[in-house]
Amino acid sequence: MRFSGLRVLREGLTGNKGWKPHWRDPEPKSDYDIVIIGGGGHGLATAYYLAKRYGMKNVAVLEKGYLGGGNVGRNTTIVRANYYLPGNSEFYSHSLKLWEGLEQDLNYNAMMSQRGILNLFHNDGQRDAVIRRGNAVVNQGDDAEILGREQLRELAPFLNLDNNRFPIMGGLLQRRAGTARHDAVAWGYARGADRHGVDLIQNCEVTGIDIEAGVVKGVQTTRGPIRAKKVAMAAAGRSSQVAAMAGMRLPIESHVLQAFVSEGLKPIIDHVITFAEGHLYISQSDKGGLVFGSYLDFYSSYAARGNLPMVEHTMETIVAMVPAVAKARLLRSWGGIMDMSPDGSPIIDRTHIEGLYLNCGWNYGGFKATPASGDCFAHLIATDRPHEAATGFRLDRFETGYGLMDEEATGAQHNLH
Repeated sequence: MRFSGLRVLREGLTGNKGWKPHWRDPEPKSDYDIVIIGGGGHGLATAYYLAKRYGMKNVAVLEKGYLGGGNVGRNTTIVRANYYLPGNSEFYSHSLKLWEGLEQDLNYNAMMSQRGILNLFHNDGQRDAVIRRGNAVVNQGDDAEILGREQLRELAPFLNLDNNRFPIMGGLLQRRAGTARHDAVAWGYARGADRHGVDLIQNCEVTGIDIEAGVVKGVQTTRGPIRAKKVAMAAAGRSSQVAAMAGMRLPIESHVLQAFVSEGLKPIIDHVITFAEGHLYISQSDKGGLVFGSYLDFYSSYAARGNLPMVEHTMETIVAMVPAVAKARLLRSWGGIMDMSPDGSPIIDRTHIEGLYLNCGWNYGGFKATPASGDCFAHLIATDRPHEAATGFRLDRFETGYGLMDEEATGAQHNLH
């Protein structure tokens, strides 16, 4: 089933009776070549690229709940490629290029909107850091522009440029960045993977990983044992729990990150805006709701909900930076479980167990990384070699101290990333 304007018109005129389910709901087979643990954006993207690029179709994605019910549907939908450090920079550049052709590739409307992202700065030190970042982004081959106060006043007149505590001095603009609809991305990859023959198994929790003589043999699930030649872990905030089934202790802490949506408003914010003080990020959805968030809750938790002090902090910051929204009502909020690594950068690597692969540690970058994460993880699983865009995401860098990528320069404290 392919989408097209003609098909939509024909279905509209005939009562929409010709649509079919987007993917099958198969029973799990007893044996697969590859089993992927986690049916979020990264797991589904990995399955899609394994089937499309490498012809590996005897693949199963195991999800303990429903597809897209985890972090991929619990974020603020931001897509960007304005990273500074080598290793991160080329990876997110690769991801943005995949984003730009994603809807055509999947034949699915992911509501990709390249509205641009504007990172504001408030003092001389932040200005210098933003200029360095902008130069690194341009050197990588992506776009970046430094804007002054008058340019900001014209581009975003709703900003409180003369805030007493945090006056806005300027910003870094990346026009190719933007947003995409989070759950639509999961659905698009699920549909694409299914079309290539991948089995998507929902309500199938992995309860154990079978290992014999240092070689993975399969998994135990709530729907019975499944044998597999290779097992790939893509469980986001639950990565530590899944890895523990294989006797591994990961350098990961799980923290809660809250996101918020206001009531629908008339268009006011054209871009994604981030503030260096208060760590606020905000955009406006196609429905008119303001989508925004700020810091982690700063304590480890597996609860997909947040605490009220961080809600208060976030509301204070948004009113200080964008006073016009002070009387808007909050419609809903949610919490995502973040897998935070010591240097704030991800892990895509083989483990010491033959046939067992790891994808985790996405910190704040999980959603925007979805296409490249799936592409690079699929390459690693299929070839046993890291993708050229992800050579720095090694697990052993935390053991050796070599190759750490501390993007935010906050040291080896998970919660500060």
